[in-house]
Amino acid sequence: MPDSPHPPTLRASANLPAIGGVLAAFGVFSGCDALVKLMSADVRVPQVTFMTTCAAFALVIGRAASNGTLSGLVPKRPRLALLRALLLAGDTLLIHYAFAMLPLAQAYVLAFLTPVLVAVLAYILLGERLSWTGQLGVLLGFAGVAVALRPAGVMLNFGHAAAIGSALLFAASLILLRVIEAEESDDALVAALLFMLGCGAFGVTMATGGFGRVALPTLAYAGLAGTLLYAGHAFLVRAFRSGDASVLAPFQYSQIIWGCLYGVMLFGNPIETYTIAGGVIIILSGWLVLKSSREIN
Repeated sequence: MPDSPHPPTLRASANLPAIGGVLAAFGVFSGCDALVKLMSADVRVPQVTFMTTCAAFALVIGRAASNGTLSGLVPKRPRLALLRALLLAGDTLLIHYAFAMLPLAQAYVLAFLTPVLVAVLAYILLGERLSWTGQLGVLLGFAGVAVALRPAGVMLNFGHAAAIGSALLFAASLILLRVIEAEESDDALVAALLFMLGCGAFGVTMATGGFGRVALPTLAYAGLAGTLLYAGHAFLVRAFRSGDASVLAPFQYSQIIWGCLYGVMLFGNPIETYTIAGGVIIILSGWLVLKSSREIN
């Protein structure tokens, strides 16, 4: 009698390279975030975002031109693609502002509310069910934020509001992605994002005093940050094409490690117990929400 196949085992082994890819993606994104924080010490945040986005967009255009796929950068459903890009552009501008105002680890902890907010928005907008496990995860997520922020010991500022607003916009973009993901190519979605982000950053820069002088090292940082931004998206797309989204999504939490490392090495930020404790609670909440989604499906 022949051996029976083991699809779950085969699928699990197929997820291993995807996990490596998604870990690389978030590690690369964290490097980009650290460079953004470095540049924001000398250049205003909207201008930093504009320079970084231009570098990444130039790479996207160059790659498409070399492959003869420039026409593939045009979205098939431009309204939805541009709406998603607008949400992500706002998300990026807000999180870059948060990086400038807060320690990296603290900004990441607040950004980790995204899976929790996705569950809430999916329940409100898409009518998706949320089990008691998911409801517990949502409540734990907000409790984790309260612990991480330690209101009695931390002076709250616009950076905290920006990080939470960023998580909300990113969650909304993920909800919208469920509608348009199958119809649009990855290149079209990335190009639309970078185009809208560049326009938004340019507009905010001009509305807040225009462009300032930029030193040559800062330009080099912007080029490197743009390269990392593009590479991060490339790793992320490849990972989510070959692996299960529910398996890969929690690995976003690996950014807390990078945030702590970059914070200590580059900015002298101490690793605070409350930030780590809040991060652990939020990670647990995200895991419960994902577990709830798997149970329902």
